[in-house]
Amino acid sequence: MKSKHPRNCPVGVISRAFLASLALVALASTSHAGGDAAAGKAKTAICAACHGADGNSPSPAFPKLAGLGEKYLIKQMRDIRDGERAVAEMTGMLANSSDQDIADIAAYYDSQKAQLSGAKEDPKKLKLGEKIYRAGNLETSVPACTGCHSPAGNGNAPAGYPAIGGQHADYTAKQLRAFRTGAHDPEDPAARLNDDAKVMRGVAARMTDQEIDAVANYISGLH
Repeated sequence: MKSKHPRNCPVGVISRAFLASLALVALASTSHAGGDAAAGKAKTAICAACHGADGNSPSPAFPKLAGLGEKYLIKQMRDIRDGERAVAEMTGMLANSSDQDIADIAAYYDSQKAQLSGAKEDPKKLKLGEKIYRAGNLETSVPACTGCHSPAGNGNAPAGYPAIGGQHADYTAKQLRAFRTGAHDPEDPAARLNDDAKVMRGVAARMTDQEIDAVANYISGLH
């Protein structure tokens, strides 16, 4: 995949512009009611079938929510409830949830410890996945994932960036492709459009299928 940026464009300029966009996202405040983890536990009974009782989904089709980040979880649940993020499996699940219900559920799941999925031991895939996660791809202006999600995959809770280390590879790859679709064809039903300042769409837009699968596999074993 060829970069859309001129070859004489300094990488530092691209990096500074990208970091500046992240700073703007981090400064954007998202007010929400304080969550009660104990109350949230009682409200997650219906969620356990897909996401596990403690937020560690046993199925790669559904995301692990344990330790994902309270602010991030609140945004995603609100977006799903309000129609800003389409998730077929979640249709109607949050329709009657108040902001307080969502805050309580987020507090409970964030208080749980995430379990490691584990990466497939494919040397070539692991090497490429590590390269993308830690250094990005300078030729196509794909930034390193560490800038938002930390070297250990712990995310950045105050900024609302999720802790992705140990997440199911299939789920991570699906979301990256949805963001990429959103960047190129926002009218596509498979597009994901609810990332602040289009940060993830900007990243995924330049990623190949090979890079997406490799970095998703690497993330699943990251801790």
